[in-house]
Amino acid sequence: MTVQMDSTAAPTTHAVWDELVSELPVGLVLQDEHGDVIAANRLAGSLLGLSRSELLSGRRPDGWQAFDDSGAPLPTPSELSSQVLRNWAQMSLAVLVQHAGLPHTRLWVEFTPVRHRSRGCVLIQLNPVNDDMPHSRGLLDSLTGLPGRALLVDRLQQALTRARTLGTLTTLVLLDVHHLAKVNAEYGFDKGDELLAALGGRLRAGLRADHTVARYGGDEFAVVAEHPNGDGAAIADRVRELAERPVRMGKGRALRPDLRVSWVTSDGKAPLLSVLDCVEKRLHH
Repeated sequence: MTVQMDSTAAPTTHAVWDELVSELPVGLVLQDEHGDVIAANRLAGSLLGLSRSELLSGRRPDGWQAFDDSGAPLPTPSELSSQVLRNWAQMSLAVLVQHAGLPHTRLWVEFTPVRHRSRGCVLIQLNPVNDDMPHSRGLLDSLTGLPGRALLVDRLQQALTRARTLGTLTTLVLLDVHHLAKVNAEYGFDKGDELLAALGGRLRAGLRADHTVARYGGDEFAVVAEHPNGDGAAIADRVRELAERPVRMGKGRALRPDLRVSWVTSDGKAPLLSVLDCVEKRLHH
């Protein structure tokens, strides 16, 4: 197996990349913030059904398409890079690659934010999968015991599919523990972890059993709720109410978390990544 690098890469970078990834049994692609490929191993091209020049240049042959589990076309590489780097958190997706309308490969794709030469980049790992792959991995957050981001995305996809087919609605709520770094600086990282664990436990205990509560990122939680009607505002209000109660931080002191909450409700017709992108933009802007 050989590794392709773009011509701007330094020889030392090429050597390290070649040494680390040339024999790995997974496809790897390093992509910059604009979605341009910096480096990739040959297996990545094989899994995607692309030649070396197509993989590195971003060109796609006629009839080549990639879809998420909902059947919606994937966003552009630039849009995917932007989403991962904006949140600086892993994102995982099941992806179907097609050629001329025929399935080529079903992949489990993991996007990880990394730094390369002081700039944000995205490391993409591609594995061929069977239908049980998302459920056979360690998808629970070790700190809170809640589903992690990958499992949350899988649950959200299922909820959107039910909404589309049954005529119901799905609400996704994002909760951001704002200024968590200040909490860590004043009380210590252990207390910061205790705060997150306490919030996760509150949300799980205070919401309905059929709601999915997940750890979405370092300082973010997500809730997926299915309901027959309404705009989801009541669910978002309940999430805020549970999370904003003071948390005891030791020595008789209590901290009221500084929170940001956003939500979006869908009838299931919008692609999963569009729903995620919408709620994330509302949270940060």
